Amino acid sequence: MTAKRFYRTAALLALLLAFCTAAMAAGILAKSGMRGESVRKVQTMLIDQGYLKGKADGICGRQTVAAIRHFQKDRGLEVDGICGDKTYAALVKNSKEKKPPSKEKPPATPKVSLPPKTSSASESAETGSEDSPSGPHQGEAVYVEATGYSAFDPGNGPTTASGTPVRHGVIAVDPSFIPIGSRVFIPGYGEAVAEDIGGAIIGNRIDVAFDTHEEALEFGRQELEIYILETPG
Repeated sequence: MTAKRFYRTAALLALLLAFCTAAMAAGILAKSGMRGESVRKVQTMLIDQGYLKGKADGICGRQTVAAIRHFQKDRGLEVDGICGDKTYAALVKNSKEKKPPSKEKPPATPKVSLPPKTSSASESAETGSEDSPSGPHQGEAVYVEATGYSAFDPGNGPTTASGTPVRHGVIAVDPSFIPIGSRVFIPGYGEAVAEDIGGAIIGNRIDVAFDTHEEALEFGRQELEIYILETPG
């Protein structure tokens, strides 16, 4: 009889411990660096409500944290970029109400065309190379994964790695892929200069700078073709 009570008590303690562990884990569903299904659920609601662009990949990175902060500010919650119980409950409630963000989205950056250089245009007409981009783009075409950023994003500073201000017309690059100081053309954005770098910017990834946090969120993450117009040296 004593042995039965012992095993019953042990089983109850094990269940209680599992419940407490699950409850503690459920306290924070998404914060910077977290991965998993809970993050994916938070991202899905943020996307549905217009706070996040792209796909729910289950990785709580800079864009997801910024979207959480934006939602918290709109709902009058503590703005810490962490989706805990209160933020999650507000997301669920807002999802049921289907209420869009209180702030209007800024207009999309207008597409611009880079006027051709007279000398380059004549040279292009003579060579007729099929590898060179046609029309106003004179340069080497490269395929990149681009993400918008600004000086006002969480964790960002006001200056680039080159010491210049973070602003529209600047990109962060992997110098082994696009050398610092290179001039590029980005369709739908315009000309930019490679003045910044980042720990997560590796290979054909770039960050495209904007003047405001909202513009960076609007740009989100895109896969596109850009043109390297000029490199230093």
